[in-house]
Amino acid sequence: MNLFLADLILVTHALFVAFVILGLVVVLLERQLRWGWLRNRWFRLGHLLAIAIVIAEAWFGQVCPLTEWESRARVAAGESGYATSFIQHWLHELLFYDFEPWVFTVAYTAFGILVLIAWLLVPPEPRQTRKD
Repeated sequence: MNLFLADLILVTHALFVAFVILGLVVVLLERQLRWGWLRNRWFRLGHLLAIAIVIAEAWFGQVCPLTEWESRARVAAGESGYATSFIQHWLHELLFYDFEPWVFTVAYTAFGILVLIAWLLVPPEPRQTRKD
């Protein structure tokens, strides 16, 4: 059961990362393709909040709770947990490249700045008032 939980957390974490990264990509595509639905205020606020949480964790030196939970579940299942952050671990696994933690803090902050720039370039639709 612990291994299933660890894998479930891994998938959730990967989806969160995908939401943060691909969210910016599709918002920038919205500027060109004018899909309309990507200007939804709730989507945009959720995306901004997601990257803000990542940046805050990095600046305060906190490990993502999803990383901790997955690691604990893996250890409880008899596997080894993470020795580094989720992103560091998987970048190393995928690219065989290690970076110092400060590099990730800078990268997350720069990405957050890009999200804010996208907010200005492709602003969400203003809140609509209900017509009764």
